[in-house]
Amino acid sequence: MRDSRPTEDRDENAARRFFAGLTEQAFMTELGVADPPLVDYVSGLLVRFLRSDDIYSVRSVRGERLTQVADMLAEAMARRGQAKRQLLRHVGDFTLFWTGLYPEIADRIRKAGMKDMLIDYREQGKHSYATASKIPVERESAPSDVLERLADEFELCAYGLGEVRKAWEESGGGEPTLLL
Repeated sequence: MRDSRPTEDRDENAARRFFAGLTEQAFMTELGVADPPLVDYVSGLLVRFLRSDDIYSVRSVRGERLTQVADMLAEAMARRGQAKRQLLRHVGDFTLFWTGLYPEIADRIRKAGMKDMLIDYREQGKHSYATASKIPVERESAPSDVLERLADEFELCAYGLGEVRKAWEESGGGEPTLLL
């Protein structure tokens, strides 16, 4: 039986299954993290960030793409409620992604002499998740308790993403790269 879904949908579904498997293996089996909502969140982060457009999805009010955490934080401070929570969550995701999956790039970003050279991505990621978890919203795309656990377990999650990267490389996928 042939799958009639568009190729993009099939590819995203395959990526979702692939990352779910790698993430569950690394977090649950190797690290003993028995927290399915947290593991699902991290797996979902990987799928969302497959597209570099999603990594750098934050824009200023003038429509400029923000690529530095310092700029994202300044933009977050100018927002309220759901918009602020969403932006702080993105900062947490952004810093977790780079420190966990690509720590060498996170170091390169910090050493590039730009605004982020003064920011500790790990500390800022923890702080952003913790602050986002405390902003009340009517509808949550990410539960506050999961964001709170991401703040509390940031280092463990970053380490787990490093294990995901190793498994990805060992699976024959080579060096993980952004796909789109």
